[in-house]
Amino acid sequence: MKADYAAARRHLMRTDPKLGAIIKRVGPCELHAVAPKDPFEALCLTIASQQLSTKAADTIFRRFCDLFPPDRRPSPERVMTLTDDQIRGVGFSRPKVSFIKDLAAHVLDGRLDLPGLTKQPDEEVMRQMVAVKGIGRWSAEVFLMFRLGRPDILPADDLGLMTAVHRAYKLRKRPDAKRLRKMGEKWKPYRSVAAWYLWASLSK
Repeated sequence: MKADYAAARRHLMRTDPKLGAIIKRVGPCELHAVAPKDPFEALCLTIASQQLSTKAADTIFRRFCDLFPPDRRPSPERVMTLTDDQIRGVGFSRPKVSFIKDLAAHVLDGRLDLPGLTKQPDEEVMRQMVAVKGIGRWSAEVFLMFRLGRPDILPADDLGLMTAVHRAYKLRKRPDAKRLRKMGEKWKPYRSVAAWYLWASLSK
């Protein structure tokens, strides 16, 4: 089930005044508008983004897409036709090349059923995704939020989210994942939307 953003905004503004002030300042939720529409492409971008700045990741991913003329659309079948050196040549590290190849293999043999994920509960999506090399809990949570539009995901281990909560709630120290999960109880069943607004608050 995808989030009803209008209902989420009303709920969060009613239950959390500090978050409500952020929502008023930031404006409409654009959680649904961030990830590429194709799920495989979205996961390739997630892998490209690991431990890199947004600018660097975007540059590498753009070069990666250039390997797939004429439409620049990566697919599992196309990825498996490339050599490791071709993928490394656009800026991927050796481990990330293996992650991309393992992702493609999981999709091709059905261990990761990308088309079927939309019908699966959050826990099953997580189970299938973390079985892929290089896709941990955070990457799976981001996919659930941005690609599948799941309304109640809280990536509590995310450093940016911790920083946003620290600032927004004027805490003495940055919260750890345990405290963040406890604070997030009041945001249910729209923790994904709350997280998006908190991230957005860092730049608006």
